[in-house]
Amino acid sequence: MPLEVKWPFPRAPSLPWNLASRLVMGLVGSYSCFWTRYMNQLNVHNEEVLYELIEKRQPGTPLLTVCNHQSCMDDPHLWGILKLRHVWNLQKMRWTPTAADICFTQELHSRFFSLGQCVPVCRGDGVYQKGMDYILEKLNRGDWVHVFPEGKVNMTQEFMRFKWGIGRLLAECRLHPIIVPLWHVGMNDVLPNTPPYVPRTGQKITVLIGKPFSARPLLERLHAENKSTVEMRKALTDFIQEEIQTLKEQAERLHQTFKLQS
Repeated sequence: MPLEVKWPFPRAPSLPWNLASRLVMGLVGSYSCFWTRYMNQLNVHNEEVLYELIEKRQPGTPLLTVCNHQSCMDDPHLWGILKLRHVWNLQKMRWTPTAADICFTQELHSRFFSLGQCVPVCRGDGVYQKGMDYILEKLNRGDWVHVFPEGKVNMTQEFMRFKWGIGRLLAECRLHPIIVPLWHVGMNDVLPNTPPYVPRTGQKITVLIGKPFSARPLLERLHAENKSTVEMRKALTDFIQEEIQTLKEQAERLHQTFKLQS
């Protein structure tokens, strides 16, 4: 499915573009902080792990965060876990692949989401497409990239095999990203996946941030075994899925405890 609008990102972002991007990221991030923390109840575990990596990781070291996908507004609501100093710092904020058929269907929408560091990815076009190339370029520059590896909102919350795009990013990144898994519960209560699709208040949200890890040992072993490109993508994707799934049960227990609290 081709992109319905022109490619939204300039080759060399101008000062007005950067200022507009900072404004969009800051305002949307501030809304997320307000809505999740004050209009709802947010319980975050291990947030200092993410803060440390956003603020103090070595220059040129990419950060790759991955999490489950409960609601169509997981991004930006998820970033209510951050501080205002993060969401207003354009260079430290995340880039994320985004469904082109939802967010990039009109030029005005395209401009807004691209200023928010969302990159259009066309469903059905596979792992080798312009949006994924652009995301890979961001990792190779040492930026922060966030991915929802399920590839779409998981309406049933049942097991869903991850898309292989995450495997391609890890296989082809020239650097070795620090990977941080997250699991969140309650986002689909804040914005239910049914009409009228209006964010709700008074809900409880739990976010569990896991331990950082690297795919480098697995990647080196796959290279040593002369695995094919497809085999490498699959092995790396399965590895990420196994790591993030270990957070699910713990996050759900924490959320149930949180819901029982007055």
